[in-house]
Amino acid sequence: MIAYLSGKLLEKQATAVIVDVGGVGYEVTIPLSTFYELGEVGADIQLRIYTLVREDALQLFGFRTLRERELYLKLISVQGIGAKSGISMLSGMSADEIVTAIRTDNLARLTSIPGVGKKTAERMVIELRDKLNEFTAQSTQERIAAGGKQAELPADAVFDDALSALINLGYQRNAAEKALNQAVKDGTEVSVQKLLRKSLQLLAKG
Repeated sequence: MIAYLSGKLLEKQATAVIVDVGGVGYEVTIPLSTFYELGEVGADIQLRIYTLVREDALQLFGFRTLRERELYLKLISVQGIGAKSGISMLSGMSADEIVTAIRTDNLARLTSIPGVGKKTAERMVIELRDKLNEFTAQSTQERIAAGGKQAELPADAVFDDALSALINLGYQRNAAEKALNQAVKDGTEVSVQKLLRKSLQLLAKG
């Protein structure tokens, strides 16, 4: 079972990367919190991995920190939260924000994530509230932070990449486009990182 990968960043998108490990390319699905911290293509990269084995596929999910991987495993242990929903949660909120939302019974915040309904949010609170003490004891330095500099892209390409990422995370195209347009109007820097962060904040507010 693959639990860790270390190699060269061969390709990167907002929701997936390809890691070259000794000439073998591993495709890994990632949350936006990990994407924000990636360097440029060709940079060294290390990811904590969760391997999902199904009859028809083997999927790898990667995280920058062990803490984030452990939280992901707790999330997908809740009935109603699948592998993709767990990634969407870690894309819309930092680990600290998820923990806080669960421990404070903030159902509105939890249900702002695509695929998480009220019943699922309630199960999260009931099942995980008492299991997250080790996470609240951690420092807050692992909040989503900007990582390596992004390569300069034409504005249209940046907008399209951000829109594709939001749709892949489960947001409706119309809502995603509206949030991105509002982010641009608000003066957000035209980079995939910045637009995604701002758009997710707007989408969470409804």
